[in-house]
Amino acid sequence: MTLSATTDHPQANDRLAASLFAEVLIAEQLSRNLIGKALPRGMQISHFSVLNLLAHVNEERTPAQLAQAFHVTRGAMTNTLSRLEWAGHVHIRPDWDDARRKFVSISPAGRSARDAAIAAFMPLIADVVRDIGADKVRTALPVLRELRIRLEGDEN
Repeated sequence: MTLSATTDHPQANDRLAASLFAEVLIAEQLSRNLIGKALPRGMQISHFSVLNLLAHVNEERTPAQLAQAFHVTRGAMTNTLSRLEWAGHVHIRPDWDDARRKFVSISPAGRSARDAAIAAFMPLIADVVRDIGADKVRTALPVLRELRIRLEGDEN
């Protein structure tokens, strides 16, 4: 029996789902290892991810907004932000209108650290895409994107 998913074969759907999630989980772990080894000394993937988001949006975010964007607790985000602030990679300032809130922005040193991280691991992931083939990757992206969007919706 093949793994073609139809409503007539719920067991085939279950096997297909299990295979999909196994591949996603294994690929995620292997990707983290590949990127983690290439990051500059002392930088973790969580640090890079925050710097990358701040560089892309190019505006301040609150710690709560960052925690929500990364699907982590506020405590976990506070820990990551304190390490980034200690390294000089982010600026954290109080909200002048609401003393309970803070705003986070990427510093010039943080932008440089993010750029160095990208320079370190981009050749590795570009090689993977080249080896797989750009057309295959383009074909896979919509499915992976839809999977992510669906899983994000299940969290709410």
